[in-house]
Amino acid sequence: MAIVNVTDQSFAAETSEGVVLADFWAPWCGPCKMIAPVLEELDSEMGDKVKIAKLDVDENQETAGKYNVMSIPTLLVFKDGEVVDQVVGFQPKEALAELLNKHL
Repeated sequence: MAIVNVTDQSFAAETSEGVVLADFWAPWCGPCKMIAPVLEELDSEMGDKVKIAKLDVDENQETAGKYNVMSIPTLLVFKDGEVVDQVVGFQPKEALAELLNKHL
């Protein structure tokens, strides 16, 4: 499954089923750029079990505000529409895989 870019309008629908890793990011954010290839790798390895959704916080402030995203990157793990985990800042692939595996 490819990484999906979501908006305020599509966020709820994209995170409502299964396990979803939502990446709150912005184009100007250095750590966000560092984590992007990690998410690509995770998607290629776990994409059949986990959906990865990216939300640009500059363009979608309503959703970022709803989830109290204060710093980026913030990664929220959703399971069937509910937030079950959260990490802030750059994370190595192994840590993110472990985080996601807890909820599969």
